[in-house]
Amino acid sequence: MINSVDFTKRIHKIMEKNDLNASSFAEAINVGRSSISHILSGRNKPSLDLVMNIVDQFPEVDLYWLLNGKGSYPKKEIPNVSIPSPITPDIKKEEKVETPTEVNPPAHHSPDLFSTSNLENNKIQTELNKGKNISKIIILYSDGSFKDYFPE
Repeated sequence: MINSVDFTKRIHKIMEKNDLNASSFAEAINVGRSSISHILSGRNKPSLDLVMNIVDQFPEVDLYWLLNGKGSYPKKEIPNVSIPSPITPDIKKEEKVETPTEVNPPAHHSPDLFSTSNLENNKIQTELNKGKNISKIIILYSDGSFKDYFPE
């Protein structure tokens, strides 16, 4: 749980560093002046939206520091680190999934729904979802309407 008194001190620190008063700080993070006033007075606790707005508008603010007071302000630059590629499931080669040799898509579908890569993805999904049955399909239309389909 966030300690409101300490959180308020960290907000004051951000405001001082950026030479902002409560009103201009509220405007900078797109919240009402009364919201900031109530948080600074201890009347209200900060919402997740408020915390995220602070972090978004002030990139030098580290989320962990803002919430817990641990870390540094302004945050230190993090060196670029390559992110490893996601791990894909290992599908046994001896188990094969039958795929149709010819697919004739309905006229209202785009052809890329039936591209080779999507068929390969369908093979993987079929393998991962073995033993599961579809109970409901929801079709969403561009006009915002939808239709439920229950396969038999």
